Amino acid sequence: MVTEIGDTAPDFTLPDQHGHPTSLSAQVGPVLVVFFPAAFTPVCHDELRALRDIATRSRVLAISCDSMFVLRALEDAEALGFPLLSDFWPHGEVAHAYAALDERHGTARRVSVLVDSQGRVAARWESSPDRARDPHEYSRALDSLVDR
Repeated sequence: MVTEIGDTAPDFTLPDQHGHPTSLSAQVGPVLVVFFPAAFTPVCHDELRALRDIATRSRVLAISCDSMFVLRALEDAEALGFPLLSDFWPHGEVAHAYAALDERHGTARRVSVLVDSQGRVAARWESSPDRARDPHEYSRALDSLVDR
């Protein structure tokens, strides 16, 4: 389970919104792994739209426990331009590995993890279900990776 900066990020393979398998280990460079509770909810919707700019600087993998069909509808509606990954079955397995599963509700918690190019956790954020994460924090963390 990921809890500390510097931990090796657990690898995973999940289907994207089109059913294509997507693995963390296949990504090049820094990767922002963003867990979100549910597609089409106001806070998640706004957060995902805000990630478009980040996706020009880093690979973004957005993960929810929604089915890939719901995620495909979201991508069709919003044209986000980055993979929306379904952690539907086994339900929440990847979210659990990243300490991002809300077991009571069966959804991902609002957790983000920046994985550096060596596969280590460089930064981690969490906010309450009703509060969006600040995309500027992602930019600052990405800048710090460049400065290393």
